This record gives sequence, structure tokens and C-alpha cells, in this order.
Amino acid sequence: MKPKILSFLLAVLLCAALTGIFISDKYVILVFAYILVFVIMLFRSLYAAATLHVRLLYIGIYLAIMILQIQYTTLITFSYETDSLIFTLFKLISTAIILVPLIIEKLFFVENNKTFFMPSVQEFAVVTYAQLVHEKDKIVEAANTAKKAGQAFSKENLSKVLEIIPQHSSFRYLSNGNLTDEYFKAAYDSLNDEHIYIVLTDSGSPASELISVFTKRQFNHASLSFDSNLKTIVSYNGGQNVYLPGLNHEMVECFNEKADSSIMVYRMKVTKEQKQKMIKKIWEINREGSAYNLLGLVFKYSFKPNIMVCSQFVYQMLQHAGIAYFEKKSANVKPTDLIELDYRRRLEFVYEVRLNEQQRSGDVLPPPEEVGLLGTYQLTSV
Repeated sequence: MKPKILSFLLAVLLCAALTGIFISDKYVILVFAYILVFVIMLFRSLYAAATLHVRLLYIGIYLAIMILQIQYTTLITFSYETDSLIFTLFKLISTAIILVPLIIEKLFFVENNKTFFMPSVQEFAVVTYAQLVHEKDKIVEAANTAKKAGQAFSKENLSKVLEIIPQHSSFRYLSNGNLTDEYFKAAYDSLNDEHIYIVLTDSGSPASELISVFTKRQFNHASLSFDSNLKTIVSYNGGQNVYLPGLNHEMVECFNEKADSSIMVYRMKVTKEQKQKMIKKIWEINREGSAYNLLGLVFKYSFKPNIMVCSQFVYQMLQHAGIAYFEKKSANVKPTDLIELDYRRRLEFVYEVRLNEQQRSGDVLPPPEEVGLLGTYQLTSV
């Protein structure tokens, strides 16, 4: 049998085995898989053409991996009810880490002479020092990213995210009529203000923390407001445990989910007609129905016109009014694109609010007593 065909068949068998292990809810099957892979790697190490201390080193590595695998599966995965969503997620990880010893071997096993590759201490020290000097900034950034990822993927964060998943649908409208007549009255009352306001939020919510790992951006939520005091702020969101996920009037105080939560407010000059056009479109979406496109965060596709994510909504409103200032597929627009891709400087920074510090900074500021949602703030220049 040709090597390529044999490799393909082995890959199919491995995928089938992993699928079977994942489908099963048996703790003993996962543990048996860890032990079986360890035994296979043990014999491969014993018969490898390498020095004794190298073979013993790899056996020790594989043994440590097996112990960690069993510890993770015992203490984390099977600490949840087997019919819960979070159990399914952690079980997926428990299944995936079966492959870790094979990946280790793939990285350090030389196929042509069937030996393990281990750089000498001197070679390792020289290469490592050179890399440290040359890529110091990248290493620091990677360490910070890893730390942030660890916090984002904490047990508490994942539990909260998985709790809200059943409330969402990317295939049908959930939210309908959440924006009241009072909201639209306030929006139309703002027509004398010749600006719209784009708001970026760093809320610290579990979902925002997870998204930031992939976007590598601090601000991961975008909203639209028709007044500077954010009384008409609106966007696509999860409903703040009050409304169904979709198009909702936002409550700024709900953005306050971590110690350094903050919002950045920018404005753009528009005509009264352009503003009316956006308000009318929002009224239509509110009447027809909407939903937050949770799957769209990954697949960048909307199954229905009014199923969107926050930045997609803001960008489409700009497009609808004919004032979009950059070209991009709306499903691919990230919140920070709304600022970073403003090459012609159509936007003007208005103010920043650090929610827990109760401070606002900026050059263009309404009187603090007018900001009813946010209370009274110390004003500082930028």
C-alpha cells in the first residue's frame, strides 16, 4: 500500500476514533485514551535511536502530559453535569488534547533516521538569546496575549458565555418592538443637533473579553447615538438580560463590568435628512424584527437582513444614509474599523468616559449635569 494512502487511512481512523470518544460521555474512555497514547509513545521512545538520557527525557514528558490530561479531565471537564453546554465545550478540549503527545513527537522526531532531535544546551542557549534580543517586543506581546487569553477563557467567563448562547438565534428574528415611541421621539428631537455619534465600548463583559483575544483590540462593541448625551444610544446586543438579543436601546450603566471599563465617543457632521433616514431605517428594523448574529462573529455571514452584530449595524446605517467613509463588507467590519479606517478624518473625538473612575475627558463636552445616565464627572482636558 502506498504511503500516502496509508497515511490517509490512518488519518480517517484517527478522526473516527476521536469522534467516537467525543460523542461518548464516559470518563473512563477518555482516561483509557490518554493511557493508551502514553503506552504507544513509551514504546516508541524506548526503541528510538537516541541516547538513554534523551529517551528517558521524552518518556518523562509523555508521562507528565498524561498526568495533566487526566487531571484536567477529572477536575474540570467532569466537574459539570454531562448534559450542560459547558461540559460539551470542556469535553471537546479533553478530546483534542489526546493528540498533544503526537504533536510533540512530530515536532522533535526526525523521520529519516528515526531519532529524536534535541538541540544541545549551547545551541539552545545561543538560539534562544538571539531570538530574545531580536524579538523582545513580540515575546512581551505574546506573553501579554497569553495572560489575557487565560483570563478571557477562565472557567467563570466561559460559564457566563455558555449561559447566554441558548438565548440567541442566528436564523430567526427574536427581538421585535423593543424600541419604544419615547425612544423615537427623543431621536427625532435630536434633529437640531447636526451630528451623529459613534460610541466604542470596552465593557469587560465575558463575551467582549473573548472577542478581544481574537481581534487584539481593547474596544469590542460599537453603538450609534443621535445625541451627545447618549440618551438615544442604540445597537445590536444581547439584551442586557432585559430584552431579547437584537436591536436594543442601550443602557450605558450596563457597560460597567470591569474595573477599567470605558467608552469613547466620536461625532460626525450630517444633514437633517441623513439623520432622518437612519432613524427611519431603525424604525423599520424595530418593526420587522431582529436578532444578534452570534454565528456571524465567526462565519461573517448573515442569514437574514436584520440579523447582525453591533459594528455591522453601525456601518450599515452609515451606508444607508450615504455617509460611509470606508469600503468594506459590512459583516467583516470590526468596531475599531469605524475609527481606524477613517482616513479622511470625518470623525471628531468628543469625549471618553471611564465608568468606574467617574472621569470624562475631551475637548467637546456637554455640561456634566446633562448626562443623566452617567452621573456627574470630573472634566479633564486630553
